[in-house]
Amino acid sequence: MSRDPSALRPRRGKAFWVLLLGAALSFVAFLALGSWQVQRLGWKQDLIARVEARLAAAPVPPPARADWPAVDKAGFEYRKLRLAGRFEHGRETLVGASTELGSGFWVLTPLRLADGGWLLVNRGFVPPSLRDPASRREGQIEGEIELTGLLRLSEPLGSLLQKNEPAAGRWYSRDVAAIAAARGLEGPVAPFFVDAAGDPQAEVWPRPGLTVLRFSNNHRVYALTWFALAAMAAGAAVYLLREQRRRPQDPPSHRELDP
Repeated sequence: MSRDPSALRPRRGKAFWVLLLGAALSFVAFLALGSWQVQRLGWKQDLIARVEARLAAAPVPPPARADWPAVDKAGFEYRKLRLAGRFEHGRETLVGASTELGSGFWVLTPLRLADGGWLLVNRGFVPPSLRDPASRREGQIEGEIELTGLLRLSEPLGSLLQKNEPAAGRWYSRDVAAIAAARGLEGPVAPFFVDAAGDPQAEVWPRPGLTVLRFSNNHRVYALTWFALAAMAAGAAVYLLREQRRRPQDPPSHRELDP
């Protein structure tokens, strides 16, 4: 009698192949996620460097009307601007806000520019008790004014959890186009707004200077975590293969023996 050599090899059941496939797919997925986080790390580092450079620069005039269509996050956001014009306090808009001073509202007021256009200015924060402009008359600056601030992009539609309700006067994001339409601003309106600079500890309301400029940068930790999981998945696959080879050979059945 002779034995078929293949009969002496360890048998690999369905469970082995399922586990091996799972380990392989996990390795590929974790490796892809780690690589994506490395790309995000580079993007975040570029963003932080870009914003820091703009904050350190001297204020510049706002983008000309002809350049408005080109205003985007990469090229313009957080640029320090120097503005001049007249506030239209009767058309201010309160937008829900959560700040280091608590919950309340941003006060967005249209600024009439010298060329007849409009630019929405986030003049700062007020608590709910000061939502009525009559309760903060000292902060309602009249006449021609000059100010500096940071260019911010419009926040269309609403917040993550709540949509703006223009008809009801409830705003949860600084949607420039929608606010301009609701306030009946005639003429060209800049497609961005400006966070006014100032001392958040000042006694006058609204309180400016509360723009959050801290960017979380945990992408390196995330990348290392995904790569560690990929290494664990690869280790699991190697372990399965080694254990399979170490399994004792199954004795051949009578049907597998040659006469």
